[in-house]
Amino acid sequence: MFKPEDILYEDNHLIAVNKHTGDLVQSDPDGTTSLEDEVKAYIKRRDNKPGAVFLGVIHRIDRPVSGVVLFAKTSKALTRMNEAVRLRKIDKRYWAITEERPEDEGGELRHWIARDGKTNKSHVYQKPKGDAQEALLNYQLIGASTNYTLLEIHLITGRHHQIRAQLARIGCPIKGDLKYGASRSNKGGGISLHSRSVRFEHPTLKEEIFIEAPVPREDNLWQFFEESQA
Repeated sequence: MFKPEDILYEDNHLIAVNKHTGDLVQSDPDGTTSLEDEVKAYIKRRDNKPGAVFLGVIHRIDRPVSGVVLFAKTSKALTRMNEAVRLRKIDKRYWAITEERPEDEGGELRHWIARDGKTNKSHVYQKPKGDAQEALLNYQLIGASTNYTLLEIHLITGRHHQIRAQLARIGCPIKGDLKYGASRSNKGGGISLHSRSVRFEHPTLKEEIFIEAPVPREDNLWQFFEESQA
């Protein structure tokens, strides 16, 4: 779970944390401790706060995904950042290690996605269908090893399992993602999808903020790809 060294950025209004694979961002009904709970408890201890700690989740990433997660420490920051999310003013980049190389080395993926609540899986369609929502992302091939490919994803919309489902739809399942067609699981049960960076205008300072999350240290393939981009 969360450790103080996982903090990537912090000021009076925001805190960004590098989430570990397998951690929940917010608690689910079974009561599992979440990253939100851990960060709240840490701030309370560190700052010796007598009352409740305010912490708002600005964006979420799936449990098997690692990388940067952004929280608001004030209600003002949360309101303004939620509006930035709505207006697509937060630039979110992901790294994905895929089992196959895409036919084109870069481009836009535009599909329609519908979530199946019973299976917790998203279905992808080429054309509008029923209540499916439009899903947009851009990708670029930025690295390759003998067996795997590294893609950088610019996420434009934020649909359920969007990156996972869209990459699977073009025949490039993410390494370890059995739900979307990967050939085998990863050690520890995570998938090779990493929330690499966020870029946005600070809600009060009005300055551009860029936050980048290092890849998982314990994964040699991630380390190889990160070093290849240095």
